[in-house]
Amino acid sequence: MKAEQITGPVAYHGEGPVWSAAWGGLRWLDMLAGDVLSLAEDGTVARRHVADLVAAVRPRRRGGAVIGVERGFALEDADGTVTALDPLWGDAGVRMNEGGCDPDGRFYCGSMAYDQREGAGAVHRLDPDGSVTTVVGGVTISNGLEWSPDGTRAYYADTATGRVDVFDYDRESGLTGRRPFAAALGSPDGLTVDAEGGVWVALYDGGSVRRYAPDRTLDHVVEVPVAKTTACTFGGDGLDRLFITTSREHLDPGEEPDAGALFTCTPGVRGVPAREFAG
Repeated sequence: MKAEQITGPVAYHGEGPVWSAAWGGLRWLDMLAGDVLSLAEDGTVARRHVADLVAAVRPRRRGGAVIGVERGFALEDADGTVTALDPLWGDAGVRMNEGGCDPDGRFYCGSMAYDQREGAGAVHRLDPDGSVTTVVGGVTISNGLEWSPDGTRAYYADTATGRVDVFDYDRESGLTGRRPFAAALGSPDGLTVDAEGGVWVALYDGGSVRRYAPDRTLDHVVEVPVAKTTACTFGGDGLDRLFITTSREHLDPGEEPDAGALFTCTPGVRGVPAREFAG
């Protein structure tokens, strides 16, 4: 299947798409610009600057959003006010990169070094009471994190490993039993999970999104006409459209002129509603 382009190259480094009816549809990120983008029904794109860098965004149950920013977390209220929480570290060479919410309403965001040095990152969890816990350490490029439809497993990519891993999950134990799920992927980036338990992973510099069935079988490939495919999510009223973000980071002017655009396809399966932050 081939993805269809639906916007111009609106982002330098497009990332983190999320569909939520609570905020009117699709939002995604121009990460390094610190902007949240949103797609209107007529195809126009709105842009809102929220921080120096915005790494991940998810809806809040009370309205607004929870946001991963450069060195920690921020909360957006229903009226649009954004409040940054205390930074989690002082090293300006390390930044947040990707995240998601677990079935119990806790928000996770993983970090990486700007120079991509090995093991400099970690995955941090923000609980509804405002407490923060580091749940995975020694990460190089923390990327896609999403849970299975029944909430018992979580899929995760540290891009530098070239694979997607799977954890067991429950509220009390958290993420345990990490093991490989799909390997030899090149540079796996953001990912999402459909209602049948299939894992869709964007391949950075791979120009595609791959679906792996729960039994780890590769059974679907979506071709994207630009190389730097960064992330994907299901959306639309029936959660039956796959939205795909792309990047033009490190490209020369004029190279791949459509890089940074948003793409979509209808792959024949549905997604699950975005999990919300309970805080």
